[in-house]
Amino acid sequence: MSGFVSFISAGPGDPELLTLKGAARLREADVVLYDDLASGAILDLARPGANLVAVGKRAGRPSTKQHHVNRLLVDYAATGARVVRLKSGDAGIFGRLEEELETLREAGIGYEIVPGVTSACVAAAQAGIPLTRRHTSRRVQFVTGADVTGELPQNLNWAALADPEATTVVYMGRRTFPALAAKLIAHGLAPTTPALFAESLGRPDERLVRTTIAELAEQLARGGAASTAAVILFGALAGEYPS
Repeated sequence: MSGFVSFISAGPGDPELLTLKGAARLREADVVLYDDLASGAILDLARPGANLVAVGKRAGRPSTKQHHVNRLLVDYAATGARVVRLKSGDAGIFGRLEEELETLREAGIGYEIVPGVTSACVAAAQAGIPLTRRHTSRRVQFVTGADVTGELPQNLNWAALADPEATTVVYMGRRTFPALAAKLIAHGLAPTTPALFAESLGRPDERLVRTTIAELAEQLARGGAASTAAVILFGALAGEYPS
């Protein structure tokens, strides 16, 4: 007997930003496999007696291997359980969703994907800024700041990323942003381009820092590679509104 897997996008961690559909699936689940950043108060929505299994990955810390997460999804679903895979942010944005979907397809297990609020949208909302503007910022681009080795990807579209009329969002880029900023400046982006650094979004220790790409690169280079989840926005819109 095969169960069913619901991929639930938890957003930044604030239960009020979880979708109604996501909350309903949590209340129905027999098993919840959750990321570190999707834990906390959101797990309180799970029904009493549900099996809660931590499978999170954090840079620089011991983490559950992806192949083990894949195996757990199949093993639990094979018992007929209603399984929720709870992912932080939006599951489809730098969340390794495709690898888990492929595993379920190969095993013949049904699934659904429930979208959620990605950290880019939350950061902009918390800072009181839009991500786009008619005529002057008509493109938003999401990019990862780390490849599979944890280093800055070398095959990025530097011309697109250095476009001053785009809003760019960097995920998983806290450690590599100094190198990224140097590349951007070398490709013509002004060092004074506004930047917004946002960490612990939706949590009591949330922090927003408005600066420039050059100043942020210096700050992060001095501060080392802290493990706190963060997202970086840069472009004209990142600095136009007072905090």
